[in-house]
Amino acid sequence: MTKNIPEIFGCMVFNDDVMRERLPKEVYKSLTKTIATGKTIDASVADVVAAAMKDWAIEKGATHYTHWFQPLTGVTAEKHDSFISPVGSCKVVMEFSGKELIKGESDASSFPSGGLRATFEARGYTAWDPASYAFVKDGTLYIPTAFCSYTGEALDTKTPLLRSMDAISTQGLRILRLFGDTVTQRLNTTVGAEQEYFIVDKKMYDKRKDLIYTGRTLFGAPAPKGQELEDHYFGPLKTRISAYMQDLDEALWILGINSKTKHNEAAPAQHELAPIFETTNMAVDHNLLIMEYMKKIAEKHGLVCLLHEKPYAGVNGSGKHNNWSISTDTGKNLIKAGKTPADNVLFLLSLAAIIKAVDDYQDLMRISVSHAGNDHRLGANEAPPAIVSIFVGEELEQIIDAIVDGKTYVGAKAGIMDLGIPTVPTFRKDTTDRNRTSPFAFTGNKFEFRMVGSSQNIAMPNIVLNTAVAESFKQFADVLEAADDFDAAVAKLIKDTFTEHRRILFDGNGYSEEWEKEAERRGLLNLKTSVDAYKQFNAPKNVKLFLDHGVMNEVEINSREEIYFENYAKIVNIEALTMIEMASRDIIPAVNAYVAEVADTMGAKLAVLPDINVSVEKDIITKLSELNSKAYVALDELKKAEAKAAKLADAVKRAEAYCYEVIPAMEKLRSYVDAMEPITASEYWPLPTYGDLMFNV
Repeated sequence: MTKNIPEIFGCMVFNDDVMRERLPKEVYKSLTKTIATGKTIDASVADVVAAAMKDWAIEKGATHYTHWFQPLTGVTAEKHDSFISPVGSCKVVMEFSGKELIKGESDASSFPSGGLRATFEARGYTAWDPASYAFVKDGTLYIPTAFCSYTGEALDTKTPLLRSMDAISTQGLRILRLFGDTVTQRLNTTVGAEQEYFIVDKKMYDKRKDLIYTGRTLFGAPAPKGQELEDHYFGPLKTRISAYMQDLDEALWILGINSKTKHNEAAPAQHELAPIFETTNMAVDHNLLIMEYMKKIAEKHGLVCLLHEKPYAGVNGSGKHNNWSISTDTGKNLIKAGKTPADNVLFLLSLAAIIKAVDDYQDLMRISVSHAGNDHRLGANEAPPAIVSIFVGEELEQIIDAIVDGKTYVGAKAGIMDLGIPTVPTFRKDTTDRNRTSPFAFTGNKFEFRMVGSSQNIAMPNIVLNTAVAESFKQFADVLEAADDFDAAVAKLIKDTFTEHRRILFDGNGYSEEWEKEAERRGLLNLKTSVDAYKQFNAPKNVKLFLDHGVMNEVEINSREEIYFENYAKIVNIEALTMIEMASRDIIPAVNAYVAEVADTMGAKLAVLPDINVSVEKDIITKLSELNSKAYVALDELKKAEAKAAKLADAVKRAEAYCYEVIPAMEKLRSYVDAMEPITASEYWPLPTYGDLMFNV
């Protein structure tokens, strides 16, 4: 890479520096006030902003613009319109109005709506989100927008996200005012989403129907070597991967995305990219762009990026660690413990609010990461379990215990790390360790929500976090605003909250059977599948939470519940049909062909030497014939289970059938196929193996 990174960084973004340079002073002030405070934009400035944005975009090579939005598909959507406007019969000018900037129209009936839009009710609107910067990509000006129906219901993930950000700001400011803060005008949640992914050679990928159709391998025996030697994690980057990562970094930096860290992950051909944290709505936008560019840049290198949570059985799955925090617009982090956390009352109150929120809404936390792909990952190979718990570390555990027990906390001093090597400097280590099995872990000045799946839009996990903590702040503010003695009231509130919600705190091994039993004893939920979780979504307390804070109305809540079940059933349906096709047309015929070849060889040997030992051939024929017969029966069972599930009209019952009947049938078929792979000659096996996929990059 020879380009000057500071010069290219954000060069395709209509960011604050560009706006300050190109907008009139008063217009710039009005727009930045909207961005900073979340207030409604002054419509009078829209035409001025649109003209400046258009001129800048054209200078960057743009000929079109698009309202870029996030429908309930989990990915983004865009419709491109050119800037041209006819003048007379044979001339055009390049125009872009404030009206076109603020509002766009899209077909609302062709996206998932959970019944909000019928086929004949097509009109939907996109509305500019000034708090997310516009950018130029592939000759088009991209304008981040919200997406709603003609009747005003949110049909996207961004609208509830922005509402949740307003909710936590509104309630958090009530708390700050009680602490004497009259300067802060807005609270912002910030997020840094670490993105894990797998890379596979395009030629290998093209030979696997399951990867093409579903993003994961539906069949595959373990390779002789997996991740057991732990030699891939943080290992040297392969030349091809390093070149890919360099191109990816540059593409992201041009769009102003702070791609900071890259490394090999635990499994072969698995990697990770970590950005620097930013305001949540920007973090969501940027993570969607990161996923898009991971795939796009991979193609240029003859590679394919796999974002599925579990593309390979038996090795590490891919997650997306959602590092979440709360800060004031003046830069103060509410969950930064400081040197003496036991004396930091605002921190302790904020910590109590978060612990209470996660405990009260552990079902919503689980739902927010529920996805057919993530079900294969949670609880296995370094992924958190399906049981939601919080790890706060030894020091904070001791502080909480002292508060609950009414004792004075004796601060633990951070130890000095001395490796006993004179040339290696000593350094002060942290006061607490980390817990990789924790679903929601405190890591110093933020919480790391580790359950999020690698392919998921991070909007919903942050909607839930923001809104649940907003509710805690609201309840706290109601108590404290009515208190005669603020100091006594806040001390009691912190103690009572820690006492009531200690059950959600856990610092042990989240993978152990003992924890599952202990969690049940504590009354924590263990929603093992997405379908189990989705059933909790519109519980009265959850509906009330979203309604009270204006994040979603009842119609929007019900629509999302329906989409959850529909999407789950569709994903498993595609997987089952793919499995049926691969087994029917590729695998079973291939094994039969190999058995016939072995039988012909055995017959030829016996024809020449009737007494020759053909036990090897007999053993291969016997084992493969038995397994192939069992696979054929299992295939028939899968066909019947899939057909039965597909006929169910009710979305919940259909999802249940795919979860509880179709998936077990798929697993049964896979077990027979995977057993045949190691004893079938490689030239007959119709699929690239796990070894081919993971070690030929």
